[in-house]
Amino acid sequence: MPAVYLSTAYLAPVQYYCKMYTFGSVVIEACENYVKQTYRNRCLIVAGSGIQSLSVPVEKPQAGKCLTRDIRISEHSHWQQQHWHALVSAYGMSPFFEYYQDDFAPFYNRRYTFLFDFNEALREMICTLLDICPSVRYSTRYETSVPNDFRESIRPKRTVRDDTFCPRPYYQVFADRHGFLPDLSIADLLFNMGPESVLVMKK
Repeated sequence: MPAVYLSTAYLAPVQYYCKMYTFGSVVIEACENYVKQTYRNRCLIVAGSGIQSLSVPVEKPQAGKCLTRDIRISEHSHWQQQHWHALVSAYGMSPFFEYYQDDFAPFYNRRYTFLFDFNEALREMICTLLDICPSVRYSTRYETSVPNDFRESIRPKRTVRDDTFCPRPYYQVFADRHGFLPDLSIADLLFNMGPESVLVMKK
């Protein structure tokens, strides 16, 4: 099966990891010009008040455009503490938060210079927790036309229809307040479903 092309993403949504699971061979785009307001530096979780967006602050490039792999994380905020507090608040009572918290916590204590490196370290850890082993490589140049291109279609404000992805409901802590909310961050699936997460993805 040919590879699927994906952007880098921070705690990417379930759809993103379903592509990795389905295709097995993955090319992560490193040579595009950085695109704002996407999953490249943000994720969606659900808290008691509803859907919450967590964004990793990045430094504005000195030039007008900058390759995604060269985007630096801003050090002028306490975003790591804020994100960890948000995750604890949202999922502290979920069935598997205690099971996984020691895997996630180091990412909110250690400093990373580049967003791409931070995202990839998180992705590798999450693939291990999901027990999926995609063959991953990184682009060495940007190509406008590639097969199985999901670099731009998996995004918070989805504009491209994907008939191959049909979210299946699973247990969520706040479903009694908000109903089932599909395609949130993979963290939502892991903290709520634990080792059964991959079974949800298979469906």
